[in-house]
Amino acid sequence: MIRWRKGEVTRVRREWPGAVELDVSLAEGEFRALAYPSLVGRPEPGDIVLLNTTALAMGLGTGGYAMVVAVPDRLPEDPSGPGHLVKARYTPLQATVLGADEQDSPHHEVLRDADSIDGMPVVVADLHSALPAILCGLYSSRPGLRVAYVMLDGGALPAWFSMSCAQLRSHDWLCGVVTVGQSFGGDVEAVTLHTGLLAARHVLNADVAVVTQGPGNLGTGTRWGFSGVSAGEAVNAASVLSGRPVAALRVSEGDKRERHVGVSHHSLTAYGRVALAPAQVVVPDLPGPFGAKVREQAEALAVRHELVHVPVDGLYEALRESPVRLSTMGRGLDEDLAYFLTSAAAGRHTASLPASSDPGA
Repeated sequence: MIRWRKGEVTRVRREWPGAVELDVSLAEGEFRALAYPSLVGRPEPGDIVLLNTTALAMGLGTGGYAMVVAVPDRLPEDPSGPGHLVKARYTPLQATVLGADEQDSPHHEVLRDADSIDGMPVVVADLHSALPAILCGLYSSRPGLRVAYVMLDGGALPAWFSMSCAQLRSHDWLCGVVTVGQSFGGDVEAVTLHTGLLAARHVLNADVAVVTQGPGNLGTGTRWGFSGVSAGEAVNAASVLSGRPVAALRVSEGDKRERHVGVSHHSLTAYGRVALAPAQVVVPDLPGPFGAKVREQAEALAVRHELVHVPVDGLYEALRESPVRLSTMGRGLDEDLAYFLTSAAAGRHTASLPASSDPGA
């Protein structure tokens, strides 16, 4: 189940908060590797490292790294400080973190009886790649909002894997990252999506939350076998906590798989079958026959949800100004413009809603 290798670090390629990218020499050649210093320490050139090369061997586009499991000759210091929340539980790399909702947390009193996110808009999307595009649409219409990212555990578990999150934080486009379930490494840790949303509102004082799974989603080509079903569950969670759920559709004109052309079957299943609470589903006013196809497909969601048609004029220019590189399934902005315009339209609509900090919201 795991492909184990031992190699030598030859070079530190680059690093961002929480992660270090390396070149590692193996018997088969030199390969790219990734280490999370908080878990394994910081490897340096000349270090011998133990590696999990499973994703590398599979050629995964998002997770195609050899992962550093240990630096056996230079183990890190034992962790110190509070925290009893175990994530990646009962795996060889289970880690203890301080959960915002646990008894030792300074936020426990705030969250213990918290039961509402005070009407906070919650934008829900299937893929992690929608996050910066949603923010482009949001900030182009309403700069200055405090936006928290709540990361589900359907993709990458460590938030450190996402360079986008690190860059969005450095550009003040996110007031913080909340990692929930088995995901970890955010500015705030939480046990469930529900306490994660409550933490976004009451710990990070967010005006808006964006919820997606981490990078590297899983799909099987079946109706129910994809990690994005969590988007429907996120709509339910936002609703039960008195938030305003906004559903961002997954739309593509560049995907070669028919089931994802137009409105993806992921969105139709997650919002049409899994989401039991009503949401505002943002339908972009895309031009031409393709736009007409998207609007027709989205009509299936009107049984439960409110369809909100949003113009996309000016959003291309906003997306061009993104502080992070836009990419989904290896396709950039101009290779799948409909995808990014749809996500940005969700952000544009959210900007028109009362934020949780607005008087009377």
